[in-house]
Amino acid sequence: MHSSTSQDGFISLSRSRNSNLTKTLTIALVAIAVFWLDQFTKSWLTSHLYFDGRCLPLCGHKVLVPGWLQIALEPNYHGAFGLFGNNAVLLIGMALVVLVVFWYSFRDIAARSILVRVAFGMIAGGAIGNIVDRIQHGYVIDFIDFYRFPNIWRFTFNVADACITIGVALLFLSSFAVRHRS
Repeated sequence: MHSSTSQDGFISLSRSRNSNLTKTLTIALVAIAVFWLDQFTKSWLTSHLYFDGRCLPLCGHKVLVPGWLQIALEPNYHGAFGLFGNNAVLLIGMALVVLVVFWYSFRDIAARSILVRVAFGMIAGGAIGNIVDRIQHGYVIDFIDFYRFPNIWRFTFNVADACITIGVALLFLSSFAVRHRS
């Protein structure tokens, strides 16, 4: 931290404040971008693609890459990978607790690493996107389906889930890199 005394006797901590603001802004901007992309894709898909009207609240699929990838709108009432039950309040609470635990665990590394700040922004934006879904709908809207691998990967997911997964992977990679350097 850099401080200096001005002619009027006040101590200046501006460089440190600007640095902390920049670091916090990185996390916030990444989180906002992930949240916006997640909500935009869910909104656009549910309002612009035609799916079988007999299925409520969501259903149907559109093949994007034959034999590999499809858009398959599905409500997800459960937590990650179908685990943790279907109580929306409990799942929202768990998401908030996980965010706090991740922040507490990685805050020191985040102060030194832009990669960790980006990773945490991805996790926070994705978690908030899924929380908003649960509050609005009572479920999370999932739509990305790699149906080529039903025996290996049978889960449909969304942009928020993908960003959370990538963010967690980046956090763990960065923590191994820090340990390896020590």
